[in-house]
Amino acid sequence: MKKFTWMITILLLTSLVLAACGKSEEKPATSPSPGSTETTAPKPKPATVKLGIFKNVTHAAGYVALEKGYFQEAFGDDVKIEVLPFDNGSEFSTALATGEIDLGFVGPGPSTNQYLKSKNFKVVSGSNNGGAVLAVRNDAGINSVKDLVGKTVAIPTKGSTNEISLRLLLEQEGLKVTTDKSGVQILAAAPADTLTAFRQKEIDATLIPEPWGTQIENQGVGKILLDWDKIPPNNGNYPLVILVASDAFIKDHRDIVKGAIKANLDAIDFIQKNPDESYTLIDNRLKELSGKGMDLDLIKAAISRLSLTSDVSKEAIEEMAKVSIDAGYIKGIEKDKLDLTDFLDLSLLDEVKQGK
Repeated sequence: MKKFTWMITILLLTSLVLAACGKSEEKPATSPSPGSTETTAPKPKPATVKLGIFKNVTHAAGYVALEKGYFQEAFGDDVKIEVLPFDNGSEFSTALATGEIDLGFVGPGPSTNQYLKSKNFKVVSGSNNGGAVLAVRNDAGINSVKDLVGKTVAIPTKGSTNEISLRLLLEQEGLKVTTDKSGVQILAAAPADTLTAFRQKEIDATLIPEPWGTQIENQGVGKILLDWDKIPPNNGNYPLVILVASDAFIKDHRDIVKGAIKANLDAIDFIQKNPDESYTLIDNRLKELSGKGMDLDLIKAAISRLSLTSDVSKEAIEEMAKVSIDAGYIKGIEKDKLDLTDFLDLSLLDEVKQGK
């Protein structure tokens, strides 16, 4: 009996050892370690891409890309494009940061302000440099920038790229922004309201995107004192319209973002080679976004003051951000600690240019 019990014990021990050996040969499932270059399978195409854009002629490349079907061609026929129009950069940037839109065109001023709060989207390409002018009322007695002392100057919205340019311009001339007649007073007013305010002598000047400056001249209520290539920074060669995309969308749909960049590049090329046809395309899209079109001569004048390009100057964006810090739009960051390196991801633009 003892011999039988001993044999049973040996068999049980052998079974346990064999089982343990079998488990040791199994490869446990592991997750990629932090910093690992292992990638997951690409996600399927989104059913809908939500694209934001302004109701403004300075967004001409985006308009032509939509009208010519460049976005649709790049995304594929199975992807629906939902275009969401915006009146200002603050609303656009908030929508991008909160996931209401996936990508789109905006100015660097408000988008930089929002990025420093949320840090969840990137600049992936430029679209237009310059296109804003300084217009003054005919009877306001303004013949130079220094004559703006004691005057009221309008900008489209607070914290906008146009306001940043105006503040830089005043700083260059040694003028101060004040709330009384001792300096220059800045007032936010929609471009259409600015035109009315000129007639009613409620404001004296405006730093405004085209074609509003040309329209002020054409209606005889004012003149362009400084053309687009005299507006800081870099004498007009600064990003006025950039293409941005959310981090999540770039991660999940990198090819779609590259498609948007290609559509932007194709539209820039088309406008430069086919300007007359482009004016009509821009007018068509403007009608769809705002409900009313624009005289083609005005569009032509506006396009003549744009430098359509995919180039993006990080230095110019940082210079404008420092002005926003001084103006109180960016809080909690010192100018010498400002670093916008991660705000720009131009690797996708490089890939598109290289045909990858």
